[in-house]
Amino acid sequence: MILLFDIGNTHTHIGLADDRRVLRQINIPTTGWFGGNAKARAAGFAGTKKIDGAVLCSVVPRATPVVRQAIRRLWEMKVLELTPKTLRGLGIDYPKPHTIGPDRLANAVAAKHRFGAPVVVVDFGTAVTFDVVNRAGHYIGGIIAPGLAAMTDYLHEKTALLPTIRIREVTAVVGKNTEQAMLIGAVHGYRGLVRELIAELKRELKVKHLPVIATGGYAQLIASKLPEISVVEPNLTLEGLRLTWAAARSSAG
Repeated sequence: MILLFDIGNTHTHIGLADDRRVLRQINIPTTGWFGGNAKARAAGFAGTKKIDGAVLCSVVPRATPVVRQAIRRLWEMKVLELTPKTLRGLGIDYPKPHTIGPDRLANAVAAKHRFGAPVVVVDFGTAVTFDVVNRAGHYIGGIIAPGLAAMTDYLHEKTALLPTIRIREVTAVVGKNTEQAMLIGAVHGYRGLVRELIAELKRELKVKHLPVIATGGYAQLIASKLPEISVVEPNLTLEGLRLTWAAARSSAG
């Protein structure tokens, strides 16, 4: 069994995988690595399974060594970290590869493995990110926009009368109260943003058909009425980590 760690700004997503797929996963607060119970929860998640390897990607540099140390103490093994140098199965055509979020590289690896190239990943996390793999199979860059929660939370924080809202589906087009109006702007507005950016990417890549994989917390909600999105894959980043570990093991053997 392989342990997978996707260390994000809000949550660390931990997965357990075999040679073929991600079997299950849990989410724990990333702050839990700093004096919290993250280590204990990771140990409980793995249980008595025999762990053959561990791989991680991190966008929280100060958490990376803490997680590495926890893995060494719990399972007495080194950790493979996904970086542009350890990347396998995907080329990079980007001016400063070290500035690419490793979770974005993991997403691109998994997307290319499933759909080939070209392909685009839309990750609905703290930020909404688009990652683009061209027809040559190279990661060429992407797009970053504020996340749904970030946008609505900002409106609440910066205005006197706009409330905190729970993001969910909305059928109305004209809001009859403040919360409904905010939901329309968030949900319908983000679908419009995603639709237009996909159209622009098709023109840029000079293709009529472009596979688009959605992942992240609000992927299912936004994709539900967007035919431009081919599939929703909640464990896409973890799958990319699994493929990275498999490729590293294959090249070492």
